[in-house]
Amino acid sequence: MKIRILGPLHAETDGVPVVPSAAKTRQILALLALHPGRPVPVATLKEELWGPLPPCSAHSTLQTYILRLRRALAAALGGPYGSEGTTEATETVTGTTGTTGPARARDLLATGHDGYLLRIADESVDAFAFQRAAQAGHTAFADGDSARAARLLREALALWKGPALVDVRAGAALRIHAARLEENRLLATERRLDAELRLGLHGELLAELVELTRLHPANERLHAQAMVAFYRTGRQSEALQLYRGLRRRLVEELGLEPAPQLQRLHQAMLSVDPRLDTPAHGGRPTPTFDLYAA
Repeated sequence: MKIRILGPLHAETDGVPVVPSAAKTRQILALLALHPGRPVPVATLKEELWGPLPPCSAHSTLQTYILRLRRALAAALGGPYGSEGTTEATETVTGTTGTTGPARARDLLATGHDGYLLRIADESVDAFAFQRAAQAGHTAFADGDSARAARLLREALALWKGPALVDVRAGAALRIHAARLEENRLLATERRLDAELRLGLHGELLAELVELTRLHPANERLHAQAMVAFYRTGRQSEALQLYRGLRRRLVEELGLEPAPQLQRLHQAMLSVDPRLDTPAHGGRPTPTFDLYAA
């Protein structure tokens, strides 16, 4: 089974799409996918679907949603799962045994100790594939291999097809997961830009950095990267203007001055420090470059 949550929810098994249309069933599938091979407690599922005060019927209604999801899996795997009136208490009697669609569906979406789990590997979910590739990219960057870091981080970020869980109604648990994934996406983007600036790709990155600073108007790291890109393309005045705009927002909205590192970058540009003109040699880090751009 393959599941994508980095963008619109998509799931397939044996190449056949299995995408529930009901909102709460989609929530269940997304939350189970974020815990591959591990049980999600019934209490967690109830809170995700109904909040801290679930209705009295929540337990039986949850069982119905699980059965509907198994029925969809069984159809994709090659057979009907049972009648509409089947309940979890009776499905072991009415379900089919062996290697048929219904049996495989029950094995795939299993009942665990006080919860439910999807018996799939981490690599079956795009979020975990992203995390592995991104971590490899961060490691390559720390090792000084900017070209490999940029390639791995681009591959990781290419797995994203939109905001995480963009078409899934999220309760408390899914909101936390989505926020964490988006933060990791931003960190991977920032590190990729660091690697590509080391490689001297400031001209190619400029338009992207301008858009990113617009989307993240208080992000000092992105502004530092954009300033370096502007400066190295001969647009010093725009680099300095970008700094002034950021400083004004930080002072007016938060009462804060820019970070010391960003202030040093600003001063280096005012003094036309010649060290700013040279990217890292061969994409390898130098203390001077990382002081300004990282």
